[in-house]
Amino acid sequence: MSSRVFTIPNVLSMIRLVLVPVFFVLVVVRQDVLALLVVVVSTVTDYLDGVIARRFRQISRLGQLLDPAADRLFILAAILALAVREVVPWWMVAVLLGRDLMLLVLGVVLAQHGHGPLPVHHLGKAATLFLFYAFPILVLAQAVPWTAPVADPIGWAFGLWGAFLYWWAGILYVVQAARLLREEGGAAGAASDTLNR
Repeated sequence: MSSRVFTIPNVLSMIRLVLVPVFFVLVVVRQDVLALLVVVVSTVTDYLDGVIARRFRQISRLGQLLDPAADRLFILAAILALAVREVVPWWMVAVLLGRDLMLLVLGVVLAQHGHGPLPVHHLGKAATLFLFYAFPILVLAQAVPWTAPVADPIGWAFGLWGAFLYWWAGILYVVQAARLLREEGGAAGAASDTLNR
């Protein structure tokens, strides 16, 4: 694990972060074809940063933060832009933001007890993957109307399943954190009993 900042994977992740507001604006102003090109560039850089980090041993602490952050910000940008355009309902925005807010509070609680972020599990990765593809597919339906009869149902299937898995993963994180804090409390209680004897 490296503490370096300017590695090739980190630079690629930074490029993806810069592309997030570009993607948001393009979707809002209905430049859907250009928005899809940005998604393609983002997907390619996402793939490359993972491959380069593993093959050339450039995995870094910063990279472990930047990569998922870029994915989540792309999802957030897509759903907000599509909600502004009334392609997706605002309750979908509330569902996804509610889960992220819950995990933000959970992270603060864990930090207060001296713990870092919980390790990402496969269910969380699957949920993010579903959502990462759901909203670009819905953008595709807007950009190329003749694809809408197929793209819209597929996009919504990915979106609804992604939202369900997103919350399921969030609940698992809460359970995991509660177990961790309970074990910590039990260990502290045992240590206190030992000192009092």
